[in-house]
Amino acid sequence: MSELSAGFLKNIKRVKKMTDSQEEVGAMTPLQLYERLNAQGEQVRCLKTAKAEKAEIDVAVQLLLKLKTDYKHLTGQDYKAGCPPPENVVNQDNGAATDGIDEEDNVDPWNVSTSNAKGVDYDKLIVRFGSSKIETELVDRIEKVTGQKPHRFLRRGIFFSHRDMHQVLDAYEKNKSFYLYTGRGPSSEAMHVGHLIPFIFTKWLQDVFDIPLVIQLTDDEKYLWKDLAIEECHRFAVENAKDIIACGFDVNKTFIFSDFDYMGSSPEFYRNVVKIQKHVTYNQVKGIFGFTDSDCIGKISFPAIQAAPSFSNSFPQIFGGRKDVQCLIPCAIDQDPYFRMTRDVAPRIGYPKPALLHSSFFPALQGAQTKMSASDANSSIFLTDTPKQIKNKINKHAFSGGKDTIEEHRKFGGNPDVDVSFMYLTFFLDDDEQLEKIKQDYSSGALLTGELKKILIETLQPMIAQHQERRKQVTEETVKQFMTPRPLNFKL
Repeated sequence: MSELSAGFLKNIKRVKKMTDSQEEVGAMTPLQLYERLNAQGEQVRCLKTAKAEKAEIDVAVQLLLKLKTDYKHLTGQDYKAGCPPPENVVNQDNGAATDGIDEEDNVDPWNVSTSNAKGVDYDKLIVRFGSSKIETELVDRIEKVTGQKPHRFLRRGIFFSHRDMHQVLDAYEKNKSFYLYTGRGPSSEAMHVGHLIPFIFTKWLQDVFDIPLVIQLTDDEKYLWKDLAIEECHRFAVENAKDIIACGFDVNKTFIFSDFDYMGSSPEFYRNVVKIQKHVTYNQVKGIFGFTDSDCIGKISFPAIQAAPSFSNSFPQIFGGRKDVQCLIPCAIDQDPYFRMTRDVAPRIGYPKPALLHSSFFPALQGAQTKMSASDANSSIFLTDTPKQIKNKINKHAFSGGKDTIEEHRKFGGNPDVDVSFMYLTFFLDDDEQLEKIKQDYSSGALLTGELKKILIETLQPMIAQHQERRKQVTEETVKQFMTPRPLNFKL
């Protein structure tokens, strides 16, 4: 056979392969098509790296472009690596689909930023991630089931999104209990006030539902992502545990663990990690988390470690061999990609999907365009700060929604929606009526920026001082009690 004939037949095969691939698209779900796009993109990169024939590369590129068009048609949004379609996306041919992703909002487990002074658009984020908004109906139902006034974080929409919370309440009303799981990545010795948000709310959940709690300290993650020694990451985990314990958790119902300590001593936990790893492909984690070929293999395998506490038999000392106990995870919404992956894997390995409650981000002092970061001392109020440091940071760095002059402010009023001092009060001031009065007075110009900052200072100073006093009472023996694998006192 001549080279021309061989080349002609090869091209015919390529075109047929492309046609077959296009016919498969019609039967794909949005997630399957997303994964197919990831795989096709990888194939194009491999062909170019291998310096394949131009005709072969062209066919692969044409298929990639066609798949992107199909994805836009199917989901209503452009394909974007690292942003899988939400669980509940609807085919454009059969009804409404998700809005396009706001390119100005960058939200992933490691970075949060937006150009909007009001912060991230959480309604769009709900659509993008495919979660459900926490409506008044759900808040009222939680109050009815627990017999307790809803926490201010629920009343004010700070926890604003959920996955399967109604299912958790349905089971609870039938006397089927559940457990809580949350965590902390110990990247520094001192935590800041923003780190307290999930723990304050988790403690409330533990108290009103009277259920066990596991808290994962991902010191292994920080070693993989940061320029830190293993010993340093583990020391940060122990120091952070003291701040977490100071939130008031019940030692008889709470197990805190370091990944470095627990994973090596719990075969059941490690088996679940391996089960998860087997059911998640490299293309999936690249698509979900944006990993690249230059990332170490530890990063690529880490999501399975954060997923494993979602399953009750990872803790045989607490739940025995039971694998059917429902897990509820309160966390900031930037952690949701880990648990979308977990929820996808769970039924394939015979476990219930974890439910989630998502919180909004605690803004940096300089404004809601990014969240508070422990790596920037001037963006954060630390739990170790003195009353003087708190006062100086707020007065100097807290972004104001007030006008440039007192006269203008008195006339036109301030904007509480962008004012960081007011935002912080929505997190920490418990009195709803007082908060509303502050908002009205600031909006009308009756309350000046300096006066608003003074209210925040007088709210945070005693709160942090009290936390520091409680932390002083946390001994090494107390930490050991919380971090020792053991049975917990509860009824399922």
